[in-house]
Parts: sequence; structure tokens; C-alpha cells
Amino acid sequence: MDNQPIKSDGWRWKKIFQYFLQGLLVTAPVVITGYLLYWFVSSIDNLLPIFQQKGPDGSFATRNYGLGFVIIIVALIVVGYLSSNFITSRLFSLFDQFLEKAPGVKFIYSSIKDFFEAFAGNKRKFNKPVAVALHQPDVYQIGFVTDDDASEFGFEDYITVYIPFSYSFAGQTFLVPRQRVRPLDHIKPADAMKYVVSGGIAEPDQEVAGPKG
Repeated sequence: MDNQPIKSDGWRWKKIFQYFLQGLLVTAPVVITGYLLYWFVSSIDNLLPIFQQKGPDGSFATRNYGLGFVIIIVALIVVGYLSSNFITSRLFSLFDQFLEKAPGVKFIYSSIKDFFEAFAGNKRKFNKPVAVALHQPDVYQIGFVTDDDASEFGFEDYITVYIPFSYSFAGQTFLVPRQRVRPLDHIKPADAMKYVVSGGIAEPDQEVAGPKG
């Protein structure tokens, strides 16, 4: 007579649920990444309605199949090349100065320009990750130095630190005493941003050293 215990249906359903979660963990990042890439390419592709198709309800939909995306990317590369050229760069510079002085436009244009230059270009701001003790001396938040001198606001020996929120691209800006900021030179800026935005889940590529005494 077989004396092996009979496994209950509850145990089988538990294993099936575990397999379901495992499959979700494997496929969800791939599917979400693929969807975001598709959304990004489609959004740019639709900016240039080369081919349009009329639907049953009379509305038109763009059907470029990536051609608009390719044209826009190539155009951006050409603009980047021309703006780097010595002769044509002067024309871009004059146009830039005009927009920065035009009434009603300069505030919007300069704000958007500063925002993009904070992430790319010669005025990148998020390239100095630091650990900041804001509320308690032994509890740190990770942020980025955006201004090495806050004396223009009347704060001598203060620096400006931007601290992003977890699971968000928003954040807060603080004027912090210089001695309460600890540089994280061993961490890449991209790794620091990824670590903060993910709530500490995404580990940096480098091994994070402990606080120095």
C-alpha cells in the first residue's frame, strides 16, 4: 500500500500562483520596455504626418511606419552638426539671443533651454552626486549639486543641491551648508539618479563604499 502523502489542491494552486508571479517578473519588464519604446517612436513619428489613412469614422491617422521618426532624427543630427560648425553656429547664436530677449518668449524659452542643458550639453547640472544630511546628522539623502555657490542669495558657504523623489522625476531644491554635503565621486551620476528614482532598488554598477569617518 502506498503510504506517500497526498498533496492537496491548495498546494498545487500555490505552485501555479508562484509560477505566475515568476512569469510576470520575467515578462513584465520586457513588455513594458517594448511598449515605452513603441510609444516613444510612434509619438515622434506622428509629429510628421507624411502618410495618412482615413478611418471608418472619417478621422485621419498617421501611417508613416517609422519614416517620420527617421526623418526627424536625421534632421536633429543635421541641426546639431550645423550648430557645431563655426560659420553656421553664429546664425544659431543670433537666433538664440533673439529668443532670449523677445518679450513674452524669453521666459518660456530660457526656462526650457536651461532644463534641457541641465541634462545634456556644456551646462550639465546633474553630474555631481552627493549625500546630504538635511534633517539628522547620520541620515543622508542622495542629491546632485546644481550650484557650487549660493552667495547670490545671501548664503555664504552654502551650495545648491537638488534632491529627486523616488518613483518620480520631480524633486526639491535645497540650499545646504557645504560641510553637510558629502561628494559621491565613486558613483556615476546616472547610477545615483537611477538609485534614487527607483527608491534604492536599482543598485549602482560600482560597489558603494560606506561613509567616511
